[in-house]
Amino acid sequence: MSRSIHTEHAPAAIGPYVQGVDLGSMVITSGQIPVDPKTGIIPEEVTTQARQSLENVKAIIEQAGLNVADIVKTTVFVKDLNDFAAVNATYEAFFVEHNAPFPARSCVEVARLPKDVKIEIEAIAVRR
Repeated sequence: MSRSIHTEHAPAAIGPYVQGVDLGSMVITSGQIPVDPKTGIIPEEVTTQARQSLENVKAIIEQAGLNVADIVKTTVFVKDLNDFAAVNATYEAFFVEHNAPFPARSCVEVARLPKDVKIEIEAIAVRR
């Protein structure tokens, strides 16, 4: 049995989907674009966008009672793979800051993302 996850600390869904799904032993987030849930503002720089997307993922995971260390897989969608090094540094700092092991990850370049952002991140976390 699954339940939908909703938190005011991550942007509301902009379509017919939920922020995340709690399957009991696993939580799956929808892709998180870098919208500040308090202001609706999207930062300009890709590193700031990466950080905001990660913060949005974190908010959903925490709403389910988990934390960053419980994330086991992420998928990162970038508009320009030339941003990989900058995104990678921000991504690494986020997990180090939370004393969390690095999860498995895929990173792919895509033609376009919602609201023309530069990055979107989704995650899977598990209850241990």
